[in-house]
Amino acid sequence: MKIEKIYVGGWFQRTMLHLTEIYDFLREGDSRLNLDKDKLQVLRANLDIKELDYNVDGFEYIEYDTNDDIKVKIYEDGLIILSRAETSSVAMINDVKNITSYYEEKFSPAISYIFSLGAPVPKELAHIETVYPYFIVLNNAKQAEIEELISKTDNEKYFRFSNENFDIVRGDVYYFVNNKKKQAEHVERYIEEQIFIREFKGQLHRYLHLHRTIWEKIDEVKEQTKVKGKNIMDFYDKLEGYSKTINLVETRINQMNTYLKTREKIAKKDNDLNEFLCVMEYRYETLDDTLSYIKQIWAMTKNYVNSAMKLFNDLQSEITQKSVSDLTVVTSMGVGASLLGLFTETELPAVTAPGIMYFLILAAIGYGVNKIMKLISENRKYNVTDIEYDKDIK
Repeated sequence: MKIEKIYVGGWFQRTMLHLTEIYDFLREGDSRLNLDKDKLQVLRANLDIKELDYNVDGFEYIEYDTNDDIKVKIYEDGLIILSRAETSSVAMINDVKNITSYYEEKFSPAISYIFSLGAPVPKELAHIETVYPYFIVLNNAKQAEIEELISKTDNEKYFRFSNENFDIVRGDVYYFVNNKKKQAEHVERYIEEQIFIREFKGQLHRYLHLHRTIWEKIDEVKEQTKVKGKNIMDFYDKLEGYSKTINLVETRINQMNTYLKTREKIAKKDNDLNEFLCVMEYRYETLDDTLSYIKQIWAMTKNYVNSAMKLFNDLQSEITQKSVSDLTVVTSMGVGASLLGLFTETELPAVTAPGIMYFLILAAIGYGVNKIMKLISENRKYNVTDIEYDKDIK
């Protein structure tokens, strides 16, 4: 059985500014940024580019072919589509692996290096293993042939849709689109939108998971019933690290709404895509609702870490105030003793060996008292007071 095309895709927020930077790199292996020129040339050579074009069709996008017959499309909003045409059912799994390998080992390292400067990606998200949606486009395949292909992949069927123009069977990782009458470019537009929707949803799920992880870490810090003074700044530093991650993630989440609205607007204006919208028309609205929910969750997480930081900052201020009070008492006692000695003397003091020894002993006693007071302060336990809540499902 002949397979018309295999698609693999991904999405991460980009703009037309990023697209221009990618185009400069793909065209000349160069960048206006302060990046290693030799490394750029090596990364560009690894992409094995045969033909390169810059086009506009709703979105601006870059399209290039490799010498291994892989086609790559990069849209200005960050959607990336890789495809290979005309393969067989026997070679399908191997072709999927080859396209995925190209993306992970050649394309992704190059793009990551181009955008290696600037705001970092939170480390909790930097090394997440991504499962891409694989789309297999068939041409007037029989039901038995589709079932045979499903058995070779994840062997799961989560969704099925059929009409006179196309069939769609979705598994866990693989989508099968059986094209009966529609033109190939119309099917490709549908696949692009499905990849965007799936990747958008995947990112929201990762942000939800990360919220839970960070919330539990903050809980671990705040659940300390008593904390030694010397450990307070360590806990505060941990919370400050979580706060930086939260701010980075919050910025990424706030960017997502624009991309969703633009995709929805362009898709609904595309007459050739109208028939496919019956499969996914409510996805945009559902994703928008989910995005609003995630925004609220992260706003709550931000407030939670800020309250925890304030709590430990107040404890540190309390320790500092007590230390100053203790040192003031010790210093006052020393000054009082010295003044009393001077007032009881009938003659001016003379510098003598016993006098110097006496001064050194007093200095040593003062230093020892200071160290003891500091040690007491560091090991004194302070109550971490906070309101307790029953955990709800998040």
